[in-house]
Amino acid sequence: MNFDLNENQKMIAQMVRDFAEKEIRPHMNKWDDEEYFPVETMKKMGELGLLGIYIPEQYGGSGFGYFEYATALMELGKVCGGVGLSVAAHNSLCTGHIYYHGSEEQKQRFLPKLTSGEFIGAWGLTEPNTGSDAMRMKTTAVRDGNDWIINGAKNWITHGLSGDVAVVLVRTGELLDSKGITAFIIEKGMPGFSAVKIKDKLGVRASETAELIFDNVRVPNENVIGEVGMGFVQAMQILDGGRISIAALSCGVARGAYEASVKYAKEREQFGKPISQFQAIAFKLADMATEVEAAELLTFQAAYLKNNKLPMTREGAFAKYFSSEVSVKCGNEAVQIMGGYGYTKEYPAEKFLRDAKLMTIGEGTSEIQKVVISREILK
Repeated sequence: MNFDLNENQKMIAQMVRDFAEKEIRPHMNKWDDEEYFPVETMKKMGELGLLGIYIPEQYGGSGFGYFEYATALMELGKVCGGVGLSVAAHNSLCTGHIYYHGSEEQKQRFLPKLTSGEFIGAWGLTEPNTGSDAMRMKTTAVRDGNDWIINGAKNWITHGLSGDVAVVLVRTGELLDSKGITAFIIEKGMPGFSAVKIKDKLGVRASETAELIFDNVRVPNENVIGEVGMGFVQAMQILDGGRISIAALSCGVARGAYEASVKYAKEREQFGKPISQFQAIAFKLADMATEVEAAELLTFQAAYLKNNKLPMTREGAFAKYFSSEVSVKCGNEAVQIMGGYGYTKEYPAEKFLRDAKLMTIGEGTSEIQKVVISREILK
């Protein structure tokens, strides 16, 4: 097995690294403090091809695969988990859902605008009272001639306020019926469709989060994705691939925390020598380095399977579960290594820790990943 980065990965890694240093790092603390979603920066990333990395060129995408996609997210995560999360959600959820399950007309209509950054995409499954228990969703769509009337709410939606289009999962059948949920494309400006920003998040504060509200929103039947009733099945497939996104972003956050810790440990002196020379600190760095490498290998394993259209439910859950927990551990150790400085915003450790925690929750909690893994290994 070849563990070297391919030429596309090397090119993308350098491009994202350069972009992040110029366009993200100088502003990320301000964005974090103000909970500001940098739409203009997202659009610049669209111009670079980062908002449709694995979408074919015929739809305006970059035409790469999941190795390149994961690499880009790792590089973004090393600088700002919030911006990285927005890129992940735009690619794997909204854009990915339309690409994998939409009609040719829907792909031609929406994908070029999403991949270019002209449109920002959102995706909605979670509701105020249903998170992991998505089968009990209360948002409903009722057929009315050639339209559907949608009522209800979705919560914790990335780009819910700024998004130009949102793919939402809505109940069209009976409660708890896995064939009773349908995916719709909701367009900004549809009467009755509104959003409220969710404020005061712990981390990933540069990524916008909102509650979506549907008050008799009339949606044409042409905006139904795939067959009526197949939305939940589609969503589970999308989340399989989405776990690669969060795993890769987690790896980036973890490596960012690790690299910041190595730099600090070499520079900070106590008792007459750099603290990196104390075994207590050196062993922390050794653990961080080992676990980041392992997390990256699990992530690229899942990406390999996805690229080759092979089953990857178990491997995606492996990667997402392990990488997200490693990112939290590395963020926590970075704070510990930096001591009092790590507890302040003057140093990067506390932001890595705050951003990392979302990785263990979004797109399926660590506990849900254990459910998925245990089901797969006990089949």
